Amino acid sequence: GRGFAFRRKQKIERQYRKVLKKRRQVHSQQDNQFTDRYPEHLKHLYLAEEEKLKKRRRTPDNSVSSEEKLNKAADGCSVYGYVCLMIISVSRTCIFSSRPVVPQENFKNKTSNQKAKEEYEKIKAERARKKEEAEKRKQQREEAQRLYKQKKMEAYKILSKKTKKGQPNLNLQVEFLLQKIQQNT
Repeated sequence: GRGFAFRRKQKIERQYRKVLKKRRQVHSQQDNQFTDRYPEHLKHLYLAEEEKLKKRRRTPDNSVSSEEKLNKAADGCSVYGYVCLMIISVSRTCIFSSRPVVPQENFKNKTSNQKAKEEYEKIKAERARKKEEAEKRKQQREEAQRLYKQKKMEAYKILSKKTKKGQPNLNLQVEFLLQKIQQNT
């Protein structure tokens, strides 16, 4: 069966996993999130392009347009290949974008936060609509009850009238029944 040796083995495995987990946490905390990490074999390309972009931002030439500058830079970077072209295309869209920025509402793909907000608004509107309907039903019910009580009181007043001697007034009761029959027909 599974005796003390098996339990001891499991305990050691758990301790080992804990140690590994702690090591991973220590390494992830040591990593600086704000520094750029480039692959070693391409690092010089990225840094050179970064320097060019910094210089271009510092000293803008009015005689040459930004599109021409980017085209010249692209021609100069043809040696570096695809990576350099990607950097230039990204810089073109990010820094020198001539198109207006499209508002987020026009995107077809919505973020989960936007979806959640829309869902919340729908639920909120549905609750408000149900609340209004319930309020209307409640008012109608109260109005019907008020009318019912009013009719009951009128009938009670007519039926409970007495003569001078304290006897029920049959003439009023018969008239009330006659009115009721006429209303039904």
